[in-house]
Amino acid sequence: MRFLIKFSYDGTAYSGFQTQRGLNTVQAKLEEALKIVNNHQVTPIVATGRTDKGVHALCQYAHADIGVNITEKKLKRALNSNLPDDIHVIEAKQVEDSFHARYNVKEKEYKYRINTGEYNPLERNYVFQYNYSLNVEAMKKAITYFVGTHDFRAFVTDNKEKENCIRTIFSAKIEEKNQEIQITFKGNGFLRYQVRNMVGLLIKVGENKLSPESVEKILESKDRTKAGKTAPAEGLYLVNIKY
Repeated sequence: MRFLIKFSYDGTAYSGFQTQRGLNTVQAKLEEALKIVNNHQVTPIVATGRTDKGVHALCQYAHADIGVNITEKKLKRALNSNLPDDIHVIEAKQVEDSFHARYNVKEKEYKYRINTGEYNPLERNYVFQYNYSLNVEAMKKAITYFVGTHDFRAFVTDNKEKENCIRTIFSAKIEEKNQEIQITFKGNGFLRYQVRNMVGLLIKVGENKLSPESVEKILESKDRTKAGKTAPAEGLYLVNIKY
């Protein structure tokens, strides 16, 4: 039986989502729990995608094929009893064997949080402690240039010369709440580091080091060296997935 598993996690203690030999990862913890549930059979998962070291997820999905006869509620309970406290299964749902957690995704939503107020040590792993004011109006103008279908090669850290970097961003917005800037992107998919690199450029605009219009020129350049620094991981959240 194939199950679609919905889960959340605090990425602070993990070296990213994807399994890496010798490192502590979210995927490894989930597969360890599934192995126990699935009569000690190795049970790989296929997730919607991976998140980097320190990135959090309020809503992530993965599918897994399980050979034992188990209900959705019992699977959820069994997984949570074998997972650490910083990973939680929200729901387990039986799906068709043809369902694919990655290829069936229609929309992903990411949110990035920036503290522009006093440094907060309690949130250092959950909000980017920028701790200076930013020109939010300029950032709001700049973010509009990301909306639509573009080649985002300038915002991908890895060498992507041969990879298709065309993605569609359905919406992008910036909100201010109690000295915290929240930046939200919704799109059909995102490349590795893309969101953090876009945020890094928006911060540069907010520092008045670049004009909002420069975003369009950097997109068109397809040159990663023009887009500036990558924003830190701790402010980034995978918020929602739509199928």
